[in-house]
This record gives sequence, C-alpha cells and structure tokens, in this order.
Amino acid sequence: MLSKYDYLVIGFYFAFMAMIGWVCRKFIGNTSDYFRGGGKMLWWMTGCSAFVGQFSAWTFTGAAGKAYQDGPVIMVLYFANALGFFCNFAFFAPRFRQMRVITSIQAVKARFGNGSEQFFTWVQLPVGVLYAAIWLSGLAVFISAAFNMDLYLTVIVTGSVVLIMAVIGGSWAVAAGDFIQTLVLMPITLVTAFLAIAQVGGWGSFLDKLPHHHLHWTEGARPEILYLWIIAIIIKQFTSTNNMLEASRYLNAKDGREARKGALLGSILFVVGPIFWFIPPMAARIVHPDLHTVFPHLKNPAEGAFVVAGLDNMPAGMLGLLISGIFGATMSNMDIGLNKNAGFFVKNFYQVLIRPRAPEKEMLIVSKLVTFLLGILVISAALTFSSGKKPLFDLMLQFGGLIALPYCIPLIWGTLIKRAPAWAGWTTVLVGFAISWAGNEYLTADWLQKFMGWNVPLSARESSDWVLLLGVLLNTIVCSAWFLGSCLFANTRSAPEKERVDRFFTQMQTPIDFHKEEGVGNDAQQYRTLGLMCLIYGVFISLLLLIPNSPLGRLGMFTCAGTMLGVGGLLYWNYTLLRVKTLPDVTRKQPTQ
Repeated sequence: MLSKYDYLVIGFYFAFMAMIGWVCRKFIGNTSDYFRGGGKMLWWMTGCSAFVGQFSAWTFTGAAGKAYQDGPVIMVLYFANALGFFCNFAFFAPRFRQMRVITSIQAVKARFGNGSEQFFTWVQLPVGVLYAAIWLSGLAVFISAAFNMDLYLTVIVTGSVVLIMAVIGGSWAVAAGDFIQTLVLMPITLVTAFLAIAQVGGWGSFLDKLPHHHLHWTEGARPEILYLWIIAIIIKQFTSTNNMLEASRYLNAKDGREARKGALLGSILFVVGPIFWFIPPMAARIVHPDLHTVFPHLKNPAEGAFVVAGLDNMPAGMLGLLISGIFGATMSNMDIGLNKNAGFFVKNFYQVLIRPRAPEKEMLIVSKLVTFLLGILVISAALTFSSGKKPLFDLMLQFGGLIALPYCIPLIWGTLIKRAPAWAGWTTVLVGFAISWAGNEYLTADWLQKFMGWNVPLSARESSDWVLLLGVLLNTIVCSAWFLGSCLFANTRSAPEKERVDRFFTQMQTPIDFHKEEGVGNDAQQYRTLGLMCLIYGVFISLLLLIPNSPLGRLGMFTCAGTMLGVGGLLYWNYTLLRVKTLPDVTRKQPTQ
C-alpha cells in the first residue's frame, strides 16, 4: 500500500495546486480570461493543455483494464488521437483560433445562426456533464484502489476537490496545472514501465509471458469485427479532435501560429505516451492473472491493473507523484464539464437571452456559480455510473460513439462547407440520435450473428466492440450524407445568412494580428510564473531522493526531478531574455577622457 512518503507527496500536491489557483487569479480580469485565458497563451501551455484535456484517469483505469485484458490493441485509440492532433496542426488549429470567439458555441452561432446557438448549447451541457462524470468515475476508481477507500466516498471527495480548483482559477489555473501534470506524468509513466519490465524479467520474458492473444489480436475477436473496430476508433478520434466544439483547445493561444505549434506538441506526446502507459497493466496481467483477489471491492478489478503495477514496483514517494499527476489530468477533463460548459451557459444563454448588458463583474460571479452547480451534477452522475456494472472502457467509448459523435459531425463539415444551410447543423444531430437509437435497438449482436451466419455467439468483447463500431460507422455515413445533402437547398438561404457565413469563413482564414486585436501580451509573466512553479515542484521532488529507496528507485526519482527542474530552468531563462529585451534604453555613461 501507499507509504507515508506517498501521503506527504499527495498533501504537497494539493497545497501546490491551491497555490496555482491563487497565483492564476491575477491573470483573470474578465470572462475572456476566465474561460479561454484571454487568448494570450503560448504554444507550450496550449499544447500541454490540449494534450492533457484529451485523456484522464480513465486512461489509467478503463483503458488500462482493456490493456490488461486484451493487450496493446488499446494503443490504437491513442495513436488515433495523435493523428487527430496532427490534422489540427496541418489545418484546423489555426482556423479554430482565428474564429476570434470566447466560447466555441459562439463560433457555432456565427456559422449556423442564433437558433443553432441555443440548440447546441443545451445539447452540449448534459453531454459535457456526463463525459465529466465518466472521467470522475475513472479517477475515483484509481484513488479507491490505491487507498482502499469506499468508491462512493472517493467520488464525493475527489469531485469536491476538483470542483473547488476549477471554480477558483478558471482556464489559467487549469492550463498551468496541465503543463505541470505533463511534466510529472510523462517521466513517471516511463519509469513505471521500465520497473514493470524489470519485475517480469526483462523485455524478452515480458513478450514470452504475455497471453497469446495480446500480440495476436484476431484470436481475441473475429477479424471482421476487429478491423471495423479499428477503423471506427480512428474515425471517432478524428471527429472528436477536429470538430468546431474543440476549438476551445486553441482559443486560448496567442494566434494561429501558436495554436499550430501547440497541436504538433500534442500529436508528438500522443505518439510517445501510450508506448509506456500500457506496459504496466500488461505486466500486471503476468504477475497478477486474477485481480479479484487484489481488489475485491472493485466491480471491474481489471481497472486496477495500473495501480497494482505501481504498488508492486514504484519506490516510496513515486506512487504519490503518479496519483497527483493523474488527479491533475482528470481536473483538466472536468474542466470540460465545468469551466467550459459554464462558459457556454453564461456567454451563449445568460448573456444572450437573460442579461445582454450584464457587467463583467456580474458575469464572473455567475460563471463561478454555474461552475459550482455543474460540479454538483457531475458528482451526482459519477455516483450513478459507479453503481453500474458496465466497464468504464465500454461506457466511455460507447457514449462517444452513440451520443457525442452525432453532435460533432456537423461541426466538422460546417468548417469546411459554406453551402449547407443553417438548419443542416441541428437536424444532422437529431438524425444521428435517431440512428444511434435504431441501431442499438435493432442491429444487436444477435442480429449480427444471424446475418453473418456464425454458429458461435459473439463474446462479451465482440458484443461491446460491435456497439461502438456500429454507432460510429452508421452515424458517420448517415449524418455526413444528411449534411452534404442539405447543400442541395443552398439556394434557399437568405441574403443575411449568406453574408454571415461568408464573414465567418473569411475571419477563420484571416491570420490574427495579436498586438492590434488583443493588445499587450504577458509572455514574460507566463515564462516567469510557470518557470518558478516548475522549479518549486522540481526542488520538492529532488528532496524525495533522500527517501531510503533502491538505487533504481532513486534513479527514477532523479529522472522526474531532472525533467521538472530542466524545463523550469529553461522557462525562467526565457523570462530573463524577454525582460532584457523589454528594458528601456538607458544612455550609457561615457568613459572618462
């Protein structure tokens, strides 16, 4: 179990995150600062925030459970994220930033009109809450397994802590936390992977002892289902990372160039990270073939695979660092259900229909109040999910394929095609919901077995994969056909609608002149603040080298400390360079003749 040093590390983490929220208050002057960092963030903050915002504790519970059961096939999901982020880099990221909005729903309004603004706002609110609840459930499973706590109590406690942090600091605190968590998680998961490999006797022994179907994927599922599942995953992740709603990832960047560089950073991290993330749960399959005996209180014990690998191998203090990093990653995702959704409510409903002339002070107060209320809904939904028997892996992917995907498809096509009328957006979503319901109701696993003429019924894994791939492929084909078909009615659009859409596309393709549009930046302040935070955290990790651990354990701790200190030093060095450049010219004293 956790050592006293792990508890010390976790306690320091909470104090440190509270400090981040407090420090980042000075960056917030209005709702633009609160919801999107005022559009002033540099690429390294934008990229890490986008990266961390695409995964959560679910990666180390639900996805780790999939790796424990079925091997590295789960990596397809994360490499698909890398592909999606590369498409951001190549095309979408600068266009998203150049939409020049505070919330992404404002971009929906500019493309599809006032009615669509309200429709997408009120569909996104419950979708965002449910997503955040799934992420919170994943975090609760991880914390519950690590601390041997009651799962429901864990949901309430961890959800409350995340809620308080999100309310206080807004997007600046979340982005700063994301950057720190990236620097914690990447080296720690690398160290965990190597320690897990050493536990099972090295790489050769690791590959020899893995269940055969881990490396021979068609043994775990019929090829027809497996290959379609892989295609569906790639489509789903491309859609989830490149739709207009995800413009929120890049609205905080200074300009399109910074957004593009941030997207490339996210893509690289999603190539590197998964290679190490899923080695520990696969090693746990070798060491602990029956996790029921380790986690008898978990409904799906496989979801504790990463935790048990950490408990087996991590030196004292390092598991506390891992838990802290995963907590921070989930906090970023909770932002989707809290900070960002509060932005949609406040900027796209409250300010539009309730209080059009509300002052900024009132808007900030309402924003924090709505964030708090949404947090209560997220915690309640997470408690409901925790009481169910469906694995988090299936719950996450099936929810995305059946519910979120229909919502996202028109928000991709809408950034590419001008001719589609305003009603194409919301009608496509309704068609997608209907298709999801019909497919799930009638095109079941039993139907597929009879249709294909298979004598053996689908396994539990194949049935779950079928639900996902059916939802993704049906929605992609039918919703895209509906949206593109609406272009046949392009001539029915009114002149004001055509002008609005032309203005939207022109603005999206026009580079941002930061100094003219946003005013004075705060680059030096970002370098100084994040540099000092990294140095403080790095010094604390360095002190953990004094803990009596094995030489290999201390080497792992040194790797984590060195990464944090090195990046912190680099950032602070950049701050000093910027400070020198901005110092006023001073007349030099002439030497005495």
